[in-house]
Amino acid sequence: MKTLYSVLLCTLITAVSYGQELKPTEKDTIKQKITKLNEVIVTGNLKTDPVLTVVANNYDEKVVQPKNVADLFNNINGFSVIKRGNYAIDPSFRAAQYEQLNIQYDGGTKAMHACPNRMDPITTHIIPEEIAKIEIIKGPYTVRYGATFGGIVNLVTQKTDYEELGLHGKVSGGYESNGNSLVNLVQLQYIQNKYDIVANAGYRDFGNYEDGDGVEIPSSFRSTDYGLKMGYNFSDDQRLQAHWRQSFGRDVLHAALPMDTEYDNSSIISLDYTLDNMGEIAKALTAKVYYSYVDHLMTNNNRPSFMMTESSSAVDATTAGGKIELNWHPIEKLNVFSGLDAMHVARDGGRTRLVKIMNGTTLPTPRTFNDKVWQDSYINDFGVFTEAKYSLNSKTVLTAGMRYDNVTADIQDPEEDFAAMYDLEKRTEHNISGTVSVKKVVSNRFTLEAAYGRGVRSANMIERFINHFSVGQDPYEYIGNPDLKAEVNNQFEIGFKGNEPLKNGFNSFKYETSFYYSFFENYIVGIVDETLNRKFSPTVQPINPKVFRNLDEAYKTGFEAMVQLDFLDDYFLKSELSYVYSKNKDLAESLPLTPPLTTRLFFGIEKDKFWGNIQYNVVSKQENISKSFGETETDGYQTLDFRLGLKPIKNVTLGVAVINALDEAYVNHLNFSFTNQADLGNTPITEPGRNFSAFLQYKF
Repeated sequence: MKTLYSVLLCTLITAVSYGQELKPTEKDTIKQKITKLNEVIVTGNLKTDPVLTVVANNYDEKVVQPKNVADLFNNINGFSVIKRGNYAIDPSFRAAQYEQLNIQYDGGTKAMHACPNRMDPITTHIIPEEIAKIEIIKGPYTVRYGATFGGIVNLVTQKTDYEELGLHGKVSGGYESNGNSLVNLVQLQYIQNKYDIVANAGYRDFGNYEDGDGVEIPSSFRSTDYGLKMGYNFSDDQRLQAHWRQSFGRDVLHAALPMDTEYDNSSIISLDYTLDNMGEIAKALTAKVYYSYVDHLMTNNNRPSFMMTESSSAVDATTAGGKIELNWHPIEKLNVFSGLDAMHVARDGGRTRLVKIMNGTTLPTPRTFNDKVWQDSYINDFGVFTEAKYSLNSKTVLTAGMRYDNVTADIQDPEEDFAAMYDLEKRTEHNISGTVSVKKVVSNRFTLEAAYGRGVRSANMIERFINHFSVGQDPYEYIGNPDLKAEVNNQFEIGFKGNEPLKNGFNSFKYETSFYYSFFENYIVGIVDETLNRKFSPTVQPINPKVFRNLDEAYKTGFEAMVQLDFLDDYFLKSELSYVYSKNKDLAESLPLTPPLTTRLFFGIEKDKFWGNIQYNVVSKQENISKSFGETETDGYQTLDFRLGLKPIKNVTLGVAVINALDEAYVNHLNFSFTNQADLGNTPITEPGRNFSAFLQYKF
């Protein structure tokens, strides 16, 4: 541990930096130069951007949908969400989820969950109003941002506004009718030539929502968040920035999990440094260190099982890491990024059970049991990488990259039964990943991209070290396997996009599509082991637990497509389509959590002071399921949404929306099932019915 933290203190990740240069104009006004660096991944530069990327809408300006963390992903083509309530929501992209996706803030900061049931994924530690945009790299097509298996999701927070010096900010608030939910945010920023300070604070209070049949779904929660970002410009080319954020979740109900969250407290701090325009060969140096801590308590105090067993579980997670990267140009046409990074994840905590009824008999004196949840485990990942971009000509860039990851995992306080199953020596893995791609701008109207990526993911802490806990969609107990091999994703993809000008009232026709195929090595799934027996409630079905194993043969293939017609200057028609097919050949079934065919149709208007759209969503029936994962077939459904935004007066933005306007009662295929609920059966949780929302923002 001391060695790790010593390395982290010397290791710094890519982040955004700004340099300012103040020059008097002929009119004696002030103009500022803004140098944007690597807080973002996609900059619009052919010679630096990764291939096959997506940049989602500017949520800072166009947030008119209900303010829920799921809304950050629901309308991005190819994404679905895994829902356990209204709080514990994980994004899924092309049937990749959890640690298969490299999810981070601002180019590298991470905060891993403490709860084994993922009550507190990384998306719960930041509020949607703070996100300016989302950047997605569709596969393992870059080696610069940590070990990547199925793709990268970069949540970019709002940048400092350099339009004018001095004090300014904004105040915003929102309301949802379905659940009587309230959200608000206050942000202040003070800008000077050499330094800037941005502070924000938000509060959210969500109630239980009703589905399309009027059934109340236990999903309420409250959270309070605040953050402080401070930057200092040593010169036009050198900047240091610190970012501190805390989030406090309270009284969170999880409809599809066996317990609820009493509190979830997270703290995240990051420090970013940038040095630009260094010389003729060495061009720029970027560095970051970050630290996060999550303190989580869950109980079953309001669940039916409380009458038999009173349970509480206090767990915590620590994530620390950093990166240092040098951008250098050995020759004119070659742009190289080389560096090293590190990430440390440690978890601990236990569960206390007060058993009142055992085997159907009420005990005269309740018995207390203490169960180790994480068994004081950690995983360290040290990576070294180089990625080179070679300009074949002014319109074609060839990219090749490779990284090596040294992954060490250890369990320091194992339960006796877990220690009896395995040789629990510290284990070290050596992972090699890489990518090669080409991007060709055929003309200013057409771009072609092709890529191959080998993404490698070592098993996460649940897959390695969980011990007889229910962590899946099904009621099985799961047992970890510290001897798992790393998953490998060999992904091939080709994509193209274009923009054709039109006449006679039609402005342009835009199109974009990509096709991909992945074959996996050592794919990790939970398999029933009939030689082992259930540990807790041993007479309850299913008797045999699942143990995480590697599979030999699995693959997925699919595509996303988009077409858009712009007409009459301000109007558009758009259609989006996404489909993924997956196969687990070993078990002759689909891979878990594979979404169905999804189609979205839009009609909208975009003006400077007025925008709106009608969105029709068509989701097909899903018959390709993973029975071993506890999945069932889900019916298709259609929903209709309306969104409207305007700026009625200067500095004021107003948004209104009607989501699921037809009050459809439906189930998303990736939703988990109701668990340990008094009046709700073991069926997938239903989505909200009709929901009216309003959003108001004032800038000053």
